[in-house]
Amino acid sequence: MRKPFVDTLRWLAFIAAVAILNFPVIATLVTSLKSEAEIMTNASLMIEAPTLGNYAAVFAMADRFDILHFLTNSLVASLIGSVLAIALAFPAAYAMARFGVGRTWLLPLAVNLRAVPLIIFAIPIYLMYQQVGLLDTRFGLALILCLVNVPLVLVLFASSIADLPLEIEEAGRVDGAGTLRLLVYVVAPMSLNVVAASTVLAFIYSWNEFLFGLMLTTNSATPVSVGASFFFAASGGGVRWGVAAAVMILATLPPLVLGLLMYRQIGRSMTAGAVKG
Repeated sequence: MRKPFVDTLRWLAFIAAVAILNFPVIATLVTSLKSEAEIMTNASLMIEAPTLGNYAAVFAMADRFDILHFLTNSLVASLIGSVLAIALAFPAAYAMARFGVGRTWLLPLAVNLRAVPLIIFAIPIYLMYQQVGLLDTRFGLALILCLVNVPLVLVLFASSIADLPLEIEEAGRVDGAGTLRLLVYVVAPMSLNVVAASTVLAFIYSWNEFLFGLMLTTNSATPVSVGASFFFAASGGGVRWGVAAAVMILATLPPLVLGLLMYRQIGRSMTAGAVKG
């Protein structure tokens, strides 16, 4: 009888932790399913008359604020930024882990730069983008998202590659494989978990980036993290909380679904190398 009781307590604690940590998301979801009148009279998490009217209102505002356009901008920029970050960081991490290139100064420098508040780089980046014509472009936003994510991805790759068995690479060199072939056909397949996890994390960070999205875009490339704020005063007569909540739920769906689909790879990459025989 002891084990079922302990398991029940464990699950109750787990459910309570999930509910507490996700309370803002749950409250936002509940608000998005209430009418404006019910929001004013019922502040609890109970829904008396569920409605999808707030979501319909979001899409009805496409002539002023096109949520699909904002979502597309974020999707394109986040995908390009994540892929570019992986393409740059993976060979750099391999050079650090296997040949010691910049391991003592470049890696700490990249990590420390990521710790610096991004607002410090705002003015010079804006001026550079203005000179080369990258303002309000998806590719320009993707480049910034790539630079923001390179330090994180670099750290993940460097630690992962350092834990890979060197004997397999040595056997490949004996067979005549060069560094590039080893990187593509040996190291990359053994690093699929950390590649997947790094891609997901880079995508999520890119999706949530607000500062540079606000600074570097005005209309054509406005990401959803910035575009969602437009809906708070979309009616001109105060905040429509139901519509604002619906926009926030729509904005969180892509990274949420991606994270749920890839959570196993993220967990494996975070625990890789923690136990060594």
